[in-house]
Amino acid sequence: MPSLYPGSDILQNTFGGSFQPKNNGATPLQARTDLYPAYSMVDDAKSKAHKLSAEAAREFDAASKKAQEKTGHIELYSNQYFAACTFGGLMACGLTHTAVTPLDLVKTRRQIDSKLYKGNFQAWGHILRHEGVPGIFTGWSPTFFGYMAQGAMKYGFYEYFKKKYSDLAGPEIAHKYKTGLYLSASASAEFLADLALCPLEAIKVRMQGSIPSPYKGTLDGFRQITAKEGWAGLYKGLYPLWGRQIPYTMMKFASFETIVEMMYDRLPGHKSDYSKAAQTGVSFVAGYAAGILCAIVSHPADVMVSKLNAYRKPGEGMGAVTSRIYKDIGFKGLWNGLPVRIVMIGTLTGLQWMIYDYFKVFMGFPTTGGAAPPAEKPAQHT
Repeated sequence: MPSLYPGSDILQNTFGGSFQPKNNGATPLQARTDLYPAYSMVDDAKSKAHKLSAEAAREFDAASKKAQEKTGHIELYSNQYFAACTFGGLMACGLTHTAVTPLDLVKTRRQIDSKLYKGNFQAWGHILRHEGVPGIFTGWSPTFFGYMAQGAMKYGFYEYFKKKYSDLAGPEIAHKYKTGLYLSASASAEFLADLALCPLEAIKVRMQGSIPSPYKGTLDGFRQITAKEGWAGLYKGLYPLWGRQIPYTMMKFASFETIVEMMYDRLPGHKSDYSKAAQTGVSFVAGYAAGILCAIVSHPADVMVSKLNAYRKPGEGMGAVTSRIYKDIGFKGLWNGLPVRIVMIGTLTGLQWMIYDYFKVFMGFPTTGGAAPPAEKPAQHT
């Protein structure tokens, strides 16, 4: 097809030698053929990523189907359901808390001694030079076992208490005061979960707060503490642990459920319109946002837990040691290490909810949050 515009040869013949094209190269808006190979590589990478994603989804669905065939159909809110949620919580918390041990290590040491390091990166560099790579993961063992037990009880009991309190209140009241329901169920669950966490948290804080670590591992920590202080030594930080973990978990679950509901309210369509992968993506985003709130609410108590396990004298009362520590660090000291804890807890909480809801999807359960309001009762005509 002939061009609608005159070429350079026609213009040359028409205007004579005065016409000289300024640029024989490509115009700014013309496609650059030299970049075609790069576009092709990007398209190939996208195509491969889509294929891998589709293959992973098929493998996940196949494994999920096999697991559900072995367990049989599990009714929602049955004992099997609560047991499955318990296992999901175990997986979610144990792995994630262990993964962020380097963050937790620096946070704990800076809470105990704010002058020890100038910053987080400087701290990690110092630990690597003087303690090696194993030093960066000091306390991983009590962290792993402690938060596996805590996560199992926290998620399992939360699902149980949420259902139990909802049944006691009735569907209409439970929906109207759902935030109160989330708060009470999560507080009850955390109260029990901390009984399992406290001994291992005490060992972890002492391992991380002392340089070098006084224990070779979790079992050695158990033996040394119980030999010197009895079993009470493992629980001397229980009250401040409750003070940290119960508000933390109340914020974690209530804000997560609320944020998930708000997200689905603002997204087009309904929750059921979205794929399971998209729903777990919502879980991660809502979990990360909830984790930031959790970190802020519980941080002063977290500082106290670190200080108490490191500095509490044998036989010293809770009120006396708390007053002594506060006198030493002041109100400002209660917020020492908050930025690194926000990053740590935000990441932790987002990953925990994503893993937990992925497990629920794997078992054929609905993801957490975004529940519809109870159906209205039909009007009675007289």
